[in-house]
Amino acid sequence: MTSPQEDPLPRLSEDDRETAVQRLQKAYAEERISHEEMDERLGQVLTAKTHKELASALAALPVEDPDTTSTIAAAGGRIQRRGAWRVPRILKVESAYGRVRLDLSRAVIEHPVVDIELQLGTGGAKITVPRDAVVDVDGLRTGWKDLRYETPRGSRPGGRKIRISGTMGFGRLKIRHARR
Repeated sequence: MTSPQEDPLPRLSEDDRETAVQRLQKAYAEERISHEEMDERLGQVLTAKTHKELASALAALPVEDPDTTSTIAAAGGRIQRRGAWRVPRILKVESAYGRVRLDLSRAVIEHPVVDIELQLGTGGAKITVPRDAVVDVDGLRTGWKDLRYETPRGSRPGGRKIRISGTMGFGRLKIRHARR
């Protein structure tokens, strides 16, 4: 006798649930679903325990905008973003040889969670995040040098969440919080 297969994906995080609620709210605001359907689906999202249950609650909703994911790539040279630039929901940064500088301190961040995926060969990276941002680097693998990041003293939860993942070959990643 075989046992039923379990959902191979990990349990839902609060970020997954929050993203799903935002998709429902957006669909309702755009009048793509009725008030009753919004209530029903919201109940499903809030009680879902697996990604499969969450997916069924979001079935037939419009997919997220394609510009929520952006890729910056360069074979060599410098990749740099600073000032008032728009940060997508998912930012992929790819560089074989060169330095990466991302300054999010004055950037326009419209999403509560931003995923930055680094695929870097050689060359270092420096990321400046907003002062109140919460940084998660658990998904980052470094090859040659360790990551340099210290949680600021007196930091308070509640800011935007910046998740940094990917692979760094021979460079070092330095993350710092903006002072203002």
